[in-house]
Amino acid sequence: MNGNWMRRPEGGGRLPLRLLCGFALAFGRAPSRAIICFVALYFMLRRKPERRASRQFLERVLGRPATSYEVYRHILCFSLVTLDRIYLLHEGTRRFAIETVGLDEVHAVMALNRGVLLFGAHFGSYEVMRVLSLQRPDLEFRAVIDLEQAPAMSQLLGSLNPELAATVINARHAGPAVALAIKDALDQRAAVTLLADRVRPGGRTIEAQFLGARAPFPSAPWEIAAALGAPVVLCFGVYQGGNRYHLHFEIVTEKILRERAGGPAITGWVQSFADKLADRATNTPYNWFNFYDFWAG
Repeated sequence: MNGNWMRRPEGGGRLPLRLLCGFALAFGRAPSRAIICFVALYFMLRRKPERRASRQFLERVLGRPATSYEVYRHILCFSLVTLDRIYLLHEGTRRFAIETVGLDEVHAVMALNRGVLLFGAHFGSYEVMRVLSLQRPDLEFRAVIDLEQAPAMSQLLGSLNPELAATVINARHAGPAVALAIKDALDQRAAVTLLADRVRPGGRTIEAQFLGARAPFPSAPWEIAAALGAPVVLCFGVYQGGNRYHLHFEIVTEKILRERAGGPAITGWVQSFADKLADRATNTPYNWFNFYDFWAG
């Protein structure tokens, strides 16, 4: 059923999150990562649906049954990347070694006074891409994020960097309002980042072959791109362990032709996105952060 990821309750609560944040900022990254190892274990033991979804995904990419340690490692990677969001938003990138590929090409497109759509996924670090934008104050970046899916976490992270929080377009708003906000941002020659892998309830879907089976992907991001005539760039922020992140940008197309929106062209773009996401997931599987039955929607 489409949108079942939205029915999963938020992990933790406001008080535990604030305590963890306070500890992380007061004592540093190394002690906090040690604590996160136990937090991830607790999460794994208590959250059966997420544990089952992790095992299901890992079995697909590994081609064999996943061990309990591999499931734990998967959840731990998600937990460590979530911890890093605190430091990225509060301090920027100073603690991290970030390698970028393809960013110059994105800047070249934006130098032509055009807005750009950056399509990503719930894979690796979305935050590291947002924070990296602060290094280019001459360029405006906007992020489309569902602030109501994890409200306690959203409020906490927003308080760490109000400047960056002010650039968010709330994906929970009505569809036309989100589309208009994206259009306004593109008209101001901004780079607008969207996550193009999760289907919202009632949203139109396009099925694509993904890791050995058909899976539903949202058509809305591609329909918006076609309607607005904006360049589309894929972006993935891959966590590589320690303090290392790899950001990969790839220009997909200068323009999706409007007259073919909803037709074979959109289907082809979605399949291309699914193929590139599958390649990333296969090479770095623990960066996959869709802890629900992705193939059921």
